[in-house]
Amino acid sequence: MFKAFVFITMMLLLAACNSETSTNEEGKTDKTHSHVSDKESQQQKNEKKKAEKGDKADKAEKKEAKYEINPDTASVQKLKGNKEEKPVVLLTIDDAPDKHSADIADQLHKLNASAIFFVNGHFLKNEENKKALKHIYDLGFMIGNHTMTHQNLKDLSEKEQKEEILGVNKMVEDVTGEKPAFFRAPFGSNTDYSEKLIKQEGMVKMNWTYGYDWETKYQSKDALTDIMVNSPYLTDGANLLMHDREWTDHAMPQIVTKLRDKGYKIIDPREIKQAAE
Repeated sequence: MFKAFVFITMMLLLAACNSETSTNEEGKTDKTHSHVSDKESQQQKNEKKKAEKGDKADKAEKKEAKYEINPDTASVQKLKGNKEEKPVVLLTIDDAPDKHSADIADQLHKLNASAIFFVNGHFLKNEENKKALKHIYDLGFMIGNHTMTHQNLKDLSEKEQKEEILGVNKMVEDVTGEKPAFFRAPFGSNTDYSEKLIKQEGMVKMNWTYGYDWETKYQSKDALTDIMVNSPYLTDGANLLMHDREWTDHAMPQIVTKLRDKGYKIIDPREIKQAAE
């Protein structure tokens, strides 16, 4: 009887040990699996961050300067040693990012055409427009400074001019991570103070050669296309001014196509000599 009791007790203890071992092993396996998953997840996150950092570096990558902006005429000039044989033009879009800038950028991107989008800070006071600006930047376009509220700088004090200009630089850099390299004063109206300030900020002053999309008779796709590609001011180095407008958005593919049909190359603004160079 006693032997039977001892035997049963030993069997129960052995079963309990096996059960505990199985549980421990299962728990260990689960814990190991969880650790591997966490490790893989962290690795994926690190790779994603690395890729995002690489994309940002690619966008901000400095290119060899091949052109410069003539400070007197605002036209694009080829630097010495630039053997580009085609006549060139620069595309610029003001009053971004209001309602149509993101779509204009999408169309230009599909056409492999570069441009500068000049930003007004008051458009960046809502999240939707900040996302639009980030989208434009992520497509590879350069962002310029067009002041905070689009006022004539000659009507403002030096303090107000400073707020109009530096405020936009900060807002753009907060959204894109890159400060504007170009400055365009509203109405092309610069002051001695604004020119001094943008020089300190390392920005290139840029007016334009011609533009028409604010005039009533050119506020349609066909009319605007015709004048932009047949203007008497269209010459090698022309700096084309357009705006965030519905008709400009509709006309953009035709404008790009017809400029190219006439033999013009649309330059990459990142190849324009910067103020600090």
